[in-house]
Amino acid sequence: MKHVYEGKTKSVYDLENGYYLLRLKDDVTGENGKIDPGANSIMGKLEGMGNASLRMSRYYFELLKKAGIPTHYIDANIEDNTMTVKPAEAFGAGLEFVCRYKVYGSFLKRYGKYATSEQPLDQLVEVTLKDDDRGDPPIGEEALVQLGLMSHAEYKAARQMTQQIGAIIKEDLAHKGMELYDIKFEFGRVDGQIVLIDDISGGNMRVFKDGQQVDPLELAILVTA
Repeated sequence: MKHVYEGKTKSVYDLENGYYLLRLKDDVTGENGKIDPGANSIMGKLEGMGNASLRMSRYYFELLKKAGIPTHYIDANIEDNTMTVKPAEAFGAGLEFVCRYKVYGSFLKRYGKYATSEQPLDQLVEVTLKDDDRGDPPIGEEALVQLGLMSHAEYKAARQMTQQIGAIIKEDLAHKGMELYDIKFEFGRVDGQIVLIDDISGGNMRVFKDGQQVDPLELAILVTA
């Protein structure tokens, strides 16, 4: 098993059998002492977060499998905090597709002149570059194509999948008495097909219950209970 990448919240290993292994860590992103899925820096460790993220990821990847959504997921080992996945080719150094249902976070900071906090949005999709040095800047379809990151057809496919997957997760959370404000996804190419990659955990979404944001660890417990 060869270590190939160290991310903020996971380590990636090549199993040398055609699959990769993701080991989820207890690190969480945030700012000013508050956990924030949209932040670019590690705030610290939250004991049990890696295992909770894995359990939540397994739950949603299995749900998406039943819905026929293509992903990189193979299986998960809850005891070892690991997930086996198909290796995928990233778009550039990585893109994040964000599906927004409420005005919040960075969207409000950028468009506060025209929007109000928690204003409803209709599955609004934004794309950002994974580039910590530049604050993960938003990027549009035309720039994605002209910079050679993806084709128009790939953009449209990833955008459609973003809304489709977001709707499935939003509906599931609603059944559990929670409301999804926004969620981010990553996609990659596996054998020429666009598939959902990375994990699906509380660190990738903002969810509210009874008017209060649910922290990622509690969210995993509520989702998988």
